[in-house]
Amino acid sequence: MSEPSRPLRKVLIANRGEIALRVICACKDLGVRTVAIYSEADRYSLHVRFADEAVCIGPAKSSLSYLNIPSVISAAEITNVDAIHPGYGFLSENSDFAEVCHASGIKFIGPRPDVTRMMGLKQIAREKMKEHGVPILPGSEGILESAEHGLEVAAQIGYPVILKASAGGGGRGMRIVREPSELPGAYAAAQSEAASAFSNGDIYCEKFIERPRHIEFQVIADEHGNVEVLGERECSIQRRHQKLIEEAPSAAVTPELRKRIATSLKKAFAAIGYSNAGTVEFLMDTDGSLYFIEVNARIQVEHPVTEFVTGVDLVKAQLRVAQGEKIAAIIGGPVKINGHAIECRINAENPVTFAPSPGRLTALNLPGGVGVRVDTAAYTDGVIPPYYDSLVAKLITHGRDRTEAIARMRRALDMFVIEGIHTSIPLHQQIMADDEFQRAAIDTHFITRFLERQKSGAAGQ
Repeated sequence: MSEPSRPLRKVLIANRGEIALRVICACKDLGVRTVAIYSEADRYSLHVRFADEAVCIGPAKSSLSYLNIPSVISAAEITNVDAIHPGYGFLSENSDFAEVCHASGIKFIGPRPDVTRMMGLKQIAREKMKEHGVPILPGSEGILESAEHGLEVAAQIGYPVILKASAGGGGRGMRIVREPSELPGAYAAAQSEAASAFSNGDIYCEKFIERPRHIEFQVIADEHGNVEVLGERECSIQRRHQKLIEEAPSAAVTPELRKRIATSLKKAFAAIGYSNAGTVEFLMDTDGSLYFIEVNARIQVEHPVTEFVTGVDLVKAQLRVAQGEKIAAIIGGPVKINGHAIECRINAENPVTFAPSPGRLTALNLPGGVGVRVDTAAYTDGVIPPYYDSLVAKLITHGRDRTEAIARMRRALDMFVIEGIHTSIPLHQQIMADDEFQRAAIDTHFITRFLERQKSGAAGQ
């Protein structure tokens, strides 16, 4: 049964930077007033300037500001908001925060707390997906009870295997095991790391795919049991489990596979009572088979590529779902994939050493033109602080096909000027010119091969 809802009047954005601005834009489109929260380090940020109201909730350290649930709720109560949009990161997948919102009479713009908690425990999410026909990797039936249990499972499914933290993410609590002698030590290390990072040492085991592609499907569901899948994104280009470049659609996903996965996801998400935006991550092996990894119960950093190829404003859709509207009215018809889109994450880091590069921007020129979009909270003389994620901007291009999208990205990168700090722009320029990338011959080890080629090329000059 869907919970009663009404049009939103005012929304607090429990985040910062470009995603906070993105939510402000969607709210303005719907005539909804906004409240920004900010740390002392973000006092002069653009999301503070462009929101209708702003409240300082603490010092720069995120645990004392953006992750401080009592402070966020206090800001929401004193500004009398109807709802809170958590963005991504910070409290976006914190089921306890969602429960506190509900107890405080504030709408949480995301799934119900019990669903978020369920999807946050990867082994439970895996079992729920399997029940409804979503393909999963061979692995343990539940949590590993011991290293010996892990040895039994690995012997059944075959090496290599990967041990994963049930409550994990970002590569923490993960260990690849290629032979039996490695498993006991890897199990102890993964369990210790998971307990430290997530306060949950539960570990499960899956078959490890050597050179997978990372594919994710975008889901949006209303509070009436209706679910829509808006195609997939290719997120294989990543370094240390952090995505660098995303695109939609994936060159490796056929229309038949897209339809089959979408059908199974609609059944699964309807069955678990999921509502609002969510992303389902898969690994694809070399024969083109997809295997479920996890559900991210929030909006993703890379959502703009899906918006470009479907024409659906995902953040506005989140707000409309929270108002109780149905997906059919929000989407406005069958989802069609139009052209190709690519996103480059422009980070404040040295493009060679990847060392962080916070600081003041002395010059900034944002690219434009047909098929180009920039999501950023950066401005000339603004500061990229050292306390948070290094993302400065997201550069997104769209074309009739992948070739045109790449051409527009190369043009936009050439016209993107950021001075005062180092950024990843030169790295993206090199990747766009790379033959493997242009042929879409990519997997999650692409960056390793690419950097080796760059090093060899430099050495040969």
